[in-house]
Amino acid sequence: MQVKDVMTKRPDYLSVDATIREVAERMSRDSSGFEPLVQGDKIACTITDRDIAVRAVAEGKSPDDKASSIATKDVLYTYEDEDVVNVLKNMQEQHVQRLIVLNNPNDKDLAGVVTVGDIADRCDDDNLAREIVNCSKHYH
Repeated sequence: MQVKDVMTKRPDYLSVDATIREVAERMSRDSSGFEPLVQGDKIACTITDRDIAVRAVAEGKSPDDKASSIATKDVLYTYEDEDVVNVLKNMQEQHVQRLIVLNNPNDKDLAGVVTVGDIADRCDDDNLAREIVNCSKHYH
């Protein structure tokens, strides 16, 4: 199974100039915990609900501060034709639950987002189930 078979296609995103409040409002509206932030036509950083809860509050940020000030600058990604087992291993190594999905190594256009949950929803064999469990072991 490839990433394109399970990913959320063409996710919403906000500008790198969006405020923490705007990101939180979007997450609330979309029942999402993850938002790519773009500058021009490229992803500049990503922000999670955990970034808002832990970084923004801990650092005394205002809801009107730029979300990019608490976002993760190292954008972790995969390609839509990657096998989901490889993606789960990558997530496990990086200690993340989701990755940006790019269309291909040449264009690197945003194609979607893939999560451990997306893969689990389509899990149809024991080997894949074991990989999902292994990927999730680092969470307490």
